[in-house]
This record gives sequence, structure tokens and C-alpha cells, in this order.
Amino acid sequence: MNATEKQDYFQIEISGDSKNMALSKLGSTDFCEIYELDFTSPEALKPDPITLKWKMPALNVAGIWKPTNDFSKRIQADWELKPMESRISIDAPVIAIFGHDDSNVLTFACSDAIHTLKLDAVLREEDNFLYCSIELFSEVEQPISNYKIQLRLDFKNSHFSECLKSVSKWWETFNDLKPTIVPTIAKQPIYSTWYQFHQSLDEAVLLKECALASEMGYKAIILDDGWQTKDSNRGYDFTGDWQPDRIPEMGAFVEKLHGLGMKVALWYSVPFCGKKSRAYQKFKGKFLTEDHRWAPVFDPRYPEVREHLTGLYISALKDWNLDGFKLDFIDDFHRYDDTPMGAKDGRDYASINEAVDRLLSDVILNLQQIKPDVFVEFRQKYTGPAMRKYGNMFRAFDCPGDAAMNRIRIADLRMYCGNTAVHADMITWHSDEPVEVAALQLVNIMFGVPQLSVKLQDCREDELNMIRFYTQYWNEHVNILMEGNFKPSRPLANYPIQKVVAANFTIIGVHDDYVVSLDEATENIHFLNAQLATEIVIKSSEDFGSFKAVVYDCQGKVVMEKFITLFKGATLIEVPPCGMVQLKKE
Repeated sequence: MNATEKQDYFQIEISGDSKNMALSKLGSTDFCEIYELDFTSPEALKPDPITLKWKMPALNVAGIWKPTNDFSKRIQADWELKPMESRISIDAPVIAIFGHDDSNVLTFACSDAIHTLKLDAVLREEDNFLYCSIELFSEVEQPISNYKIQLRLDFKNSHFSECLKSVSKWWETFNDLKPTIVPTIAKQPIYSTWYQFHQSLDEAVLLKECALASEMGYKAIILDDGWQTKDSNRGYDFTGDWQPDRIPEMGAFVEKLHGLGMKVALWYSVPFCGKKSRAYQKFKGKFLTEDHRWAPVFDPRYPEVREHLTGLYISALKDWNLDGFKLDFIDDFHRYDDTPMGAKDGRDYASINEAVDRLLSDVILNLQQIKPDVFVEFRQKYTGPAMRKYGNMFRAFDCPGDAAMNRIRIADLRMYCGNTAVHADMITWHSDEPVEVAALQLVNIMFGVPQLSVKLQDCREDELNMIRFYTQYWNEHVNILMEGNFKPSRPLANYPIQKVVAANFTIIGVHDDYVVSLDEATENIHFLNAQLATEIVIKSSEDFGSFKAVVYDCQGKVVMEKFITLFKGATLIEVPPCGMVQLKKE
């Protein structure tokens, strides 16, 4: 679409009461436009909801990408689903419209990643236009006199993932969205207790597990739910006090884990205050709601609530010499039907979102003053640009045993999270699974940081060989996998081909029976056969010359070594299920 066509269609309108609103264009290039909306009122008032909206012809539109729409990246009609909601603890204010060749059609984003917004891009069948919108002020807790945001429209004709990466860099330019540092440990494999142990944690068993995990290349353990209570009902009745009832000598236990070469993080369900806790009695009346299916939800607008929560993590870090935290359920900080409104009755914030921002800012500031390289994990959906200020690890949302979903969620996160470490959901499988099938769980998450949740001391030898092989491979190539240029292809097909390129290295994940197009050849090219197929077909765009090929099975055994030549056209290489092909230029 040329500049004239854009001018004809991209007329942004304000729908609703536009009094005190000024919309102006800040800058424009051939492929990107930035607008500013400025609300200024001589006296504080609660603005009515307004919508910024525009339309565009649905030309070469294959699908709509949103931060957490997983398998559903298809075009949606204007009579279907509700708009995507974005706020500090839910999603991110960005939508990408992509073409049939994975090219960007339009990627639009907003600079306000803290307050509640509603974004949409839907097809109207009457005219085959896409109607795009961003709704503001749907949730205003107090009168305001000033509010200013920017809207970025990117039309660049490049792979849609590149435009999402550009949005991430753009967010980083705003003072209230500066990411925190990412320590080395955030990009190292982690052992998690959750899927194998749930709340039934045993110190002796965990020490044995960590000895095995450390030997295999896992650098930290996350002690998930269960460390703080002897209750094993998978409920939250006892949350809020966070005393180590199940592991009473927590400091000594952490020291033993450190002796095995493992850093240690503890899990906390941040918003919940169980009715059987002492904290519940102390903070009675200072909850967003008590009508929650799991537990009453702390109201972070009370300074004493924020002080209580922050103090818990400070004390744990100091008293037990922890290295990190898994801070969970942040998305449950929101308005409920019975939530009291306004900055009154002891609340120093009216906005829940702004209070969450203050709470988490206080947490990370205090923790980093004690231990600068502390690591903090958040999981989808609280992985937007504001959350990068407080967390340096983002994990794919829970998908136990689902290799495809894990792969998709990792890819979606990586495209808009900058240098924040993107972790896989913990991988697990049934103990009777053949090793080649179990390997699917690990090979499909190689473009994220591995998190493992299998009981190693009960694994068969072939399982241990497989885990050791791919974990060692990941550790040896971490800089390429994590720092290289990442490109996931064919979003509507769930990213069957993923690629990362760094200097003289290319690593390609082949997750389905697709022909792999090779448009350039670096000195080293590795193909991860993340499927049960027994061959990979490479289609070279030109003659790339001779390579030494080494083929491995999923346990790391070399099954073939030979020289091959990548001529222009198709080349077939046999490889075992979930095996690997390594090519090195001769």
C-alpha cells in the first residue's frame, strides 16, 4: 500500500466524547506513523470511554496475531469475540496483522501498558475491510486532568516478527517501561518441582533430584507450591503468612542446594490471602474481593498491604539466602464486582493497575538492593512491557505434556519481550512414554530456556541420555539460541519452522513435515528434527557447496557421518525421530 492509499484509509477517528482530547501525528515515514493523544482538562474529571478507530482494506490478510491467542490466529469477524483486553497484568497493547507470506500488513501498538485498554482488529463482511480500534477509559477509578499516550502504526513490508521486535524496542524508550536487568541465571536451564511433586515436597528426595539435575546442566531449582504448608489439597487456604512449615529449616536446605551447584527460587501466590492464615485476620477489610474461587485477594492500594508483601520477599531473600522468586497470579489483581472504589479509607491509590505498578516496583527495587542478580519469574498472561520492569524471566503459560502449545507460547513471547529471558513451561511426560516421543517435549522448546519437571531418579537410562544430550546442546549454544535473530514461520500452522541466526551459525527447528527453505548458508547449520518423521527435506535457493554432516539420534548417539552438497533445489537427509543434523561448511 503506497502513501496515497494509506492516507485515504488510515484516518484515525475518535469515537465518543472527544472534549479535551487532541490527536496529532508526531512523526511519519514510508512504513511507520506515530500519533499522540493528549487529554487535558482544566479541572479533574472522569472521562467517558472513547475509541480510536480506523479501517483498512483486507488485502493479503491471512491472520491476526495477539500476544496470547495461541492456536487461534485466524481472521475474526466483527460479530465474533470481544476485543482483547490489555493492562499491566494482562497481555500487551499490540496487535499484528500478517499476510499469507508471513509479511507484516499492519502492526499497531499503544504506549500505555499499565491502564486497561481494549484492542481489536476484525473483518466486516459487508465491505471486506478490517476495522481496527483501541478503546480507552473503560476503567477510570478517579478524576484525572492529564493523560497522554502514543499510538504506533507499522506498515513495513517485512516478516511480521520483525515488526513485533520493533514494537518492543519502541516500548523501551518510555521512562515508565524501562526493563530491569537480566542476570545470567535467568538464561540457564531450571528444574521445577511442580508437575512431579505438586505440594508433596520431600527434602531428601529433592536433594537427590538436584544432584542429578545439576550434573545434567540445570542451574537452579524452583520450589513451587507446597514449601510453605503441610496441606496437600492444592488450595490456597494457608497462603498469606508464607512460613516454611513443610521445610522448617529453609536456610539450611537452601545452603545444601547451593552446595550442589543449584540456585534456589521460591514460589509465592502474590495476591492470595487464605482464610486460615494469620494475615487474613490482620488485613480483614483490605481485599479487592473475598468472593474468589481460591482465596481473598489482597488490595495493593493499601500501603500496609504493599509493605507486607514486599517485606515477605525481602525477609526470605535475607533470611534464607535465596536467589530468586516465582511470583504467581499477578493477573488476579483487578477490579471485582465488590471491589471498593476510590483513594479513600486508607487507600493511597484509586487505580488498581497503578497500585500493582507501585507494589512490583517496590519489590524489585528492594530485592536488587540486596542481591543485584536476583531472578524473578512471571508467566503468561502477565508478560507485557510493564512487567519487564520487575521480572527478568517470562514463562509460557501452563501446558503440561503439550509440546506444540509450549512451542507456540515461547515463540509468541520471544517476539515482543526483547532481551527478557523466555522460559518454556515445565516439561513432563508419562513414565511409559517411548524416549523418542518423550523427546518431543524437550526438542520443541529449544528456542526458550528449558524448565524440567520429571523425576530424574525414576527415569530410564534412555530418558536420562536424551535429557542430558539436549540440555548439554542447549547450554553449549545458549548465546545463539537466546541472542540470535529469532524467526518463527507460518503462524497459522503453529510455527512448524523456527530459525535463529547469529554470526556464522544457524539453528532451525523443524516441528512438522514441511520442506525447509534455505535462503542463506552460514558456516554451521543445525536442524532439530522436533517431530517423529525420519527425514528432513531442505530446499536451497542456490548452490551452497559441501558440508560435513553429523546425524544424531535423540539420545546423542551418532548414527551417520558423511559429506553432502547443498545444490540448488531439494536435498533429503535421513534423521531419527527427534534427532539432529549438524552441518559444517567444508
